[in-house]
Amino acid sequence: MEMKYRDSVEKSGEYLRLALPLMAKQLAAMHPVSYAVWYEYVAGGNPPLNTSIDEGLQAGERLDERATYDLYHKYVAEINEQLAQQISMGFQKVMADVASSAAQAGDKASQFGDALGKWCDDRAAASEGKAAYGIETILGLTREMQGSIVVLKNRLDDSRNEIEQLRQDVVKARVEAQTDALTGLLNRRGFDMAVAACIAGGAPGDSGPSLLIADIDHFKQVNDNYGHVFGDRVIQAVAQILKDNVKGKDTAARFGGEEFVILLPDTPVEGARQLAEKIRSIVERCRIKRTTDNGAVANIMISLGVASFAAGESADELVARADSALYQSKQEGRNRVTVARSKTAQGTQGR
Repeated sequence: MEMKYRDSVEKSGEYLRLALPLMAKQLAAMHPVSYAVWYEYVAGGNPPLNTSIDEGLQAGERLDERATYDLYHKYVAEINEQLAQQISMGFQKVMADVASSAAQAGDKASQFGDALGKWCDDRAAASEGKAAYGIETILGLTREMQGSIVVLKNRLDDSRNEIEQLRQDVVKARVEAQTDALTGLLNRRGFDMAVAACIAGGAPGDSGPSLLIADIDHFKQVNDNYGHVFGDRVIQAVAQILKDNVKGKDTAARFGGEEFVILLPDTPVEGARQLAEKIRSIVERCRIKRTTDNGAVANIMISLGVASFAAGESADELVARADSALYQSKQEGRNRVTVARSKTAQGTQGR
């Protein structure tokens, strides 16, 4: 992959210093997507983006989350997810380097101040109170210098703390960007990154990965009969069942709407089928309380499709085969598990 960003650490550090004040004036959080937009802006290599931002700034506008993401997708998002991740990592590396430099400077300042203080004390003791005017002047200036160094060290410490807090905010923003707010599971973006990394990191001869796709049966009727608030409770209940039944490197995610996925990096297809059947059975037996009258609703069921990774296929192909198996479960009566037969036996079908 051809790299778009080839700036040196020094140049990227300068862009960081230019971008941070601009980011701080906006309504959007200071997360990697925001940084990617303002990095492009201060670097000056994206004229359409700069023109769009300048027009907004001249009108007195401040970028909120929606506007920031719109600019990102319109002018920056031709870079792929991997490159966006590299921008984020570069942002954190620059901040970490600055924090490290601040810490080293603070330590040196402290050592220098201590050395000067000791020298002053030694000179004062040697003079036995009879120091000449010149020595007294040097001692006074030395004390002032030591005080200035202490102030400088404190400022460096404050800057280092601010940088570390910003780094933590970036990490938190990245996690939030990959998390589904309703269920706490990974969202579609987080899952896409997880499955891509899983496939890329697999070694020849490894078992798995396997993939489960689950869909709540007749979910529209649930919403129509009990309302969307109860529908959200059903989604949360199913999500909790998935959380309770994944372990280790397994990953559960909300794929969208009432659909969920579970990525099993080290599980062969039969183990994945057994897990799918276990989850299906637990959901079938669960009772979910209504908030309106505290009554319990039964007959919540899910259909599942299972596929095991075939050598040479892409993440999209694996998902498509699992989705096709899920479609078959729906077609054959729902509330059941179907295993995809092979890479070529099934294709993507609409649902």
